Amino acid sequence: MRHLHVFLIVSMLIYGGLATGCASQRKSAEIQQPSLSENPPQTQETLTVTEELTAELTDEEEALLEDEFEDWEEDQEVYTVADPIEPFNRTMFAFNDTLYEWLLKPLSLGYRAIAPQPVRSGVSNFFHNLTAPIRFANCILQGKGQAAAAEFASFTLNTIWGVLGFMDITEGYPELNPDPEDLGQTLGRYNIGNGFYIVWPFFGTSTLRDSVGRFGDAFLDPVSGYYLEPASTWIAIRGFNTVNSLSFRTEDIDAAKKAAFDPYEAARDFYIQSRQTRIKK
Repeated sequence: MRHLHVFLIVSMLIYGGLATGCASQRKSAEIQQPSLSENPPQTQETLTVTEELTAELTDEEEALLEDEFEDWEEDQEVYTVADPIEPFNRTMFAFNDTLYEWLLKPLSLGYRAIAPQPVRSGVSNFFHNLTAPIRFANCILQGKGQAAAAEFASFTLNTIWGVLGFMDITEGYPELNPDPEDLGQTLGRYNIGNGFYIVWPFFGTSTLRDSVGRFGDAFLDPVSGYYLEPASTWIAIRGFNTVNSLSFRTEDIDAAKKAAFDPYEAARDFYIQSRQTRIKK
C-alpha cells in the first residue's frame, strides 16, 4: 500500500504537468514552430496544479517520496571496471566461445537428449550441495549469521534426507535458500575494488578481485584440484558439471549472443552489473 500511495502521488504530479504543458504547446504551435533544443515553458497553470498537489502532501509523505526517488536513482547506477588488457581478453573470449560452439554445446545437447530432466536436476543439486561450505564460510565472513545458519540447515537436510543432495528438499523454503555468497563478494563487501577485468581460458569472465576469490574458495571446494588427484579426475568432474549446467542454458546463451551488438562487451557489462548487484544485497 505504501508503494501504491507513492505511485498515485507521482502519477498525479506527472499527469498534471503533462496535461497542462501539452495544452500550452498546442496553442503556441499555431503561432511558431518550437525549437527542438528548447524546453517548453512552464505555464502558470502548470505551476498552480503542481503546487496544489505538493501542498497536500504531509511531511512524512514528502520524505517517503524523496526516499523512493533516491532508491530509483540508485537502481539506475551503472558500474564499470577497467579493461586495460582488452586485446588479451577478446582473444580469450573468442577462444572460450569457440570451445563452447565446437565442443561444449554439442556435448550438452547430446547429453540432454539422453539424460532426462530429473536426472540433470539431481546432478545440479548434488554439485550445488557440495559447495555449501563456500557459501557458509563467506556468510560468516560477512557477518550474515542468519544466512549462515540457513546454509548449514539446508546442507544438513539435503545431505541426509535428500540423498547426498541429489534431491533439494529445501527448495520450497525461501528462508533456507539465502543469496549465494563467495569470497569475491566478501572482498567487495569490505570495499576492495575489482582491480581490472580479465577473461580466463576455460574459466571465463572475472576480475582481479574475483580471481583471487575463486582461488580462496577452492580450498573449501571438495572437488577442486587441491583434493582430487590426478588432475585428470578433477578436470573430468568439472567438465561433467559444466556440461550438465549448460544443458539447461544453451538457448539462453545463444539468444543473448544474437541480441548483442558486441558479445564481448555485453558479457563484460552483464558480469560486472550482476556481481555488483549481488555484493549490495
